[in-house]
Amino acid sequence: MTAKVFFDTNVLVYAAVGTGKDEPKRKRALELVESMDFGTSAQVLQEFFVTVVRKASRPLTAAQALEWIEQWTAFPCQTIDHQLVRIAIEQSERYSISYWDAAILVAAEALGTDTVYSEDLSHGQRYGRVRVVNPFC
Repeated sequence: MTAKVFFDTNVLVYAAVGTGKDEPKRKRALELVESMDFGTSAQVLQEFFVTVVRKASRPLTAAQALEWIEQWTAFPCQTIDHQLVRIAIEQSERYSISYWDAAILVAAEALGTDTVYSEDLSHGQRYGRVRVVNPFC
């Protein structure tokens, strides 16, 4: 399965719980989620769950978080296996980024996309064939 773009965790989190000062980001994230053919990874879904249930200023219940995740099952989701972990470790070292950010980039590439929407990595930066776009700029 392939996807046009890959959404990092923060895009999905803003869509679900962006309020207050993050309201403009919530609107933008919802616009993206509703209009794009996107992919994610198991890592992104795990991070989403933990963030919206345990770290959000207005947390969701586990059931509410699962409802969001279930909506995204129609889109490609890259599994995490030992080979992806190995490649992410190599990319982490190569680009001097965190393992977690490298795993996002590797998962996106595995899904066949060349664009990752994220506010965690540098806007416009290329990591191999994957380019990062901050949709909130």
